[in-house]
Amino acid sequence: MRRNEFIILISGLLFACSPQIKEEQTEIVSDARVESESLTLPSGFNAQIVADSIGRGRHITIRENGDIYVKLHRVRDDGTSIAALRDTDGDTRADEIEYFGEFKGTGIQIFNNYLYFSSDSAIYRYALDDNLVPQTERETVVSDLPNQTSHAAKPITFDEKGNLYVNVGAPSNACMEQARTKGSPGQNPCPLLERQGSIWRFPNKTNMKQMIDGYQYSVGIRNVVALEWNAASGDLYGVMHGRDQLDGMFPDLFDSADNAELPAEEFFKFVDGGNFGWPYCFFNAVDQKKVKMPEFGGDGTIVGDCADVEQPLIGFPGHIAPNDLLFYSGDQFPEKYKNGAFIAFHGSWNRAPLPQKGYFVVFVPMADGMPSGDWEIFADLFGGDPGEVIKAPGDAEYRPTGLAQGPDGSLYIVDSVKGKIWKISYSASA
Repeated sequence: MRRNEFIILISGLLFACSPQIKEEQTEIVSDARVESESLTLPSGFNAQIVADSIGRGRHITIRENGDIYVKLHRVRDDGTSIAALRDTDGDTRADEIEYFGEFKGTGIQIFNNYLYFSSDSAIYRYALDDNLVPQTERETVVSDLPNQTSHAAKPITFDEKGNLYVNVGAPSNACMEQARTKGSPGQNPCPLLERQGSIWRFPNKTNMKQMIDGYQYSVGIRNVVALEWNAASGDLYGVMHGRDQLDGMFPDLFDSADNAELPAEEFFKFVDGGNFGWPYCFFNAVDQKKVKMPEFGGDGTIVGDCADVEQPLIGFPGHIAPNDLLFYSGDQFPEKYKNGAFIAFHGSWNRAPLPQKGYFVVFVPMADGMPSGDWEIFADLFGGDPGEVIKAPGDAEYRPTGLAQGPDGSLYIVDSVKGKIWKISYSASA
């Protein structure tokens, strides 16, 4: 059987190549799932609705008093871009919803009683007070990040010392000499890697510039929307969006099934000075190995010097769009979830003509900063009726985009279609 025929054969069953649906585990998970607020969850968990339609949500953060802040994908008609929500009667539903801020984007996080948030080219903050909407003047933290039309979002996270980490995505698929042009070779060295395609670290200050105050912490990273510091291990992690258009750019080497299945979404533990291989390498999700990009002489199987770059902890199936990452530190969930990773997969758009995939939240058990078991789907059915094929992202009812942990140890999930927010809780008696 030819390689492409094999890939087509498994295209609808790729998750059989993934750990979470080994035969014995599938039986356990399927017998133990429950439906709650149109989601399926492991037994003992339930979902409550916090808000139904606050606007297209991206990332979410929650204050110690329970106040919720959600960054929006678009600036609203009134010029605002952050939703603030408060539950005043303890029934989970948001009773107060207000809007403020003026920059669309993705990143938002609370640190040391400041609300930090990003635009596509800068990081800002507000000092928080007792009000739901900050009453203080906005401060600029970093002001000169690359403003680009592709991979423009600037996700953020903090370590325990207050250092700020920012993803500066590469506005490129594979650093081609002629961008997204059939057969164009890649640039070697890739000039984008001077500022982009990397994670930058900044000290706890204001009015900073990238090339003056910033430090390029890790490089060779196409784009990471799911970026998070793991306080339990003291390390930085992220899940990268894999490359596109293998078949369109190199049709003699790849077909549509190759494009849909091969370029993994890579789960990384970032290290100071680490090189993770973009644009010279991608992780083959079927063969589970790092291989050379076709722009640099690869054919989907050649490893070459890609053996020398940092390897992923997990190579997830291709084109399922990892958009947020959270390490669970609460005490409400069962012990297996302690310090484990939740990842929100936004769902694919570029697997055509094959059906789209993703649209779920997965869980990765962790121990000592490393995966300690098989990953599994935690929350599912965001896309809608499981019997309906999702041919395009617009077919999905909801798309999980942001994750946050509440002060009581609950998990909050926000979607990017209507801005629906779920609160996921656990009770042993449920």
